[in-house]
Amino acid sequence: MNNAIEIETRLFADDGRTPNNPRLPLVVVRRASMVSEPADWFEQQFISSNWRGCWRWTVYPYHHFHSTNHEVLGVSRGTASLMFGGEQGEEFKVKVGDVIVIPAGVSHKRVDGSDDFQVVGAYPDGKEPDLILPGYDLEAARRRIAHVAFPEQDPVFGVGGPLFDHWKNA
Repeated sequence: MNNAIEIETRLFADDGRTPNNPRLPLVVVRRASMVSEPADWFEQQFISSNWRGCWRWTVYPYHHFHSTNHEVLGVSRGTASLMFGGEQGEEFKVKVGDVIVIPAGVSHKRVDGSDDFQVVGAYPDGKEPDLILPGYDLEAARRRIAHVAFPEQDPVFGVGGPLFDHWKNA
């Protein structure tokens, strides 16, 4: 069995209802955690990398996005199918150990999931995000997204982590 991490990225275009992020791709890190208590491990990694405000829950079952902050999700229990990029976006199957870094503006929702599906979420510097539904006040959201600060550290691997390999040219 191959336990090496794998990284997938997707850049989603503005679809007229969801701005997505014109510069930063969604980053999915497969098998970032292979420990027996992934929720605790994700919280420790996120906090030590200054992604704070940790919470444990699920992902909303409707499209939404954040225009004031990036978000990280670490899958700590179960499996799910998550949709990113709006109605015409792409579904990703996720399972325990996977990490998803969602740039400001990228729409996301839970399509389905196991009964025990849970993620640990956090935000750079612990800054509380807004929650916006597609089609709502898009011009103002686009302006806010353009000014969201680049995180100081990769939420899992810290300074110089692989997130920056995918966000460096943005």
